[in-house]
Amino acid sequence: MTLRSLPKSPAPHRVVALLQPPQPTFPLACAAEVFGDHGPTIPARYAFEVCTEHPGPVRTEAGYDLLVTAGLDALERADTVVVPGWQQPAGAEVPPAVVAAVRRAHGRGARIVGICSGAFVLAAAGLLDGRRAATHWARAAELAARFPRVPVDPAVLYVDHGDVATSAGAAAGVDLCLHLVSADRGAAYAMRIARQMVMPPHREGCQLQYAELPTAGPVADSLAPLLEWLAERLDQPVGVAEMAVRSQVSTRTLTRRFSEQLGISPGRWLLDRRIAATRALLEETDLPVETIARRVGLSSAVNLRRRFHEALRTTPAAYRRAFRVDRAG
Repeated sequence: MTLRSLPKSPAPHRVVALLQPPQPTFPLACAAEVFGDHGPTIPARYAFEVCTEHPGPVRTEAGYDLLVTAGLDALERADTVVVPGWQQPAGAEVPPAVVAAVRRAHGRGARIVGICSGAFVLAAAGLLDGRRAATHWARAAELAARFPRVPVDPAVLYVDHGDVATSAGAAAGVDLCLHLVSADRGAAYAMRIARQMVMPPHREGCQLQYAELPTAGPVADSLAPLLEWLAERLDQPVGVAEMAVRSQVSTRTLTRRFSEQLGISPGRWLLDRRIAATRALLEETDLPVETIARRVGLSSAVNLRRRFHEALRTTPAAYRRAFRVDRAG
């Protein structure tokens, strides 16, 4: 198919990536791949550059240095500031000069984007207070604990508020960047970039489908026997009342113990285990969805699909296509 050429943009949108050693290379590459030069087949509508607090060699996690010649003053001419990851030790403070520069850029109207752990820099600058934010699922709890005024959503691939935006894990930075391109320059232009990158312009689902399968984890003795008993009976209908009888407590006491020890209700815990079992069967077997539904206690394929979509924002079929384990290993 011959693509219709697109008109040239009168003024490129200037994107500046703010780097900090040790710089994660993949989030930076994601931003550069979307906002960088795409060759003569796609008109240049963005100008991409990098900067750092202390210009010079910037150490990366990949074992090599990047020579960055621009300092924080580059943010003063940015239309969009991208923070592609923030790999500092837990509890490390964002340098005051970086916080001030990000705040100034936002104050004059620049869009501020955090990819993966880059959300920590936006949070430190106060740009996420009272606003839903995304980060890598493995660091969501840390972000929420460190910045209690930030509502962290561990499920979504990205959150865009217009003036600030955050993404989940590094690859979700591509999803966010393509979304921003679509908002800036239109869906057709974003589609052309996605095609050149050989990826869909919009990825299905949420990042919870990529998180590790949950385990029961260490729990107090009062719940451990019940959880083991439930795990062996996922294919059977079990209600909270039956759980309480099994534990020889009232339903109210059982619900309180779940809340105190696991942070969720008994029904929610059981559903999470059923979804986890569904994921494993979709990945490791060719069983029909109807059969899987019976095995995990979700009664029917219709119910399984509804529950699965509520939990992971995707369908069992799409999940199986993405994660099916090859028989050869």
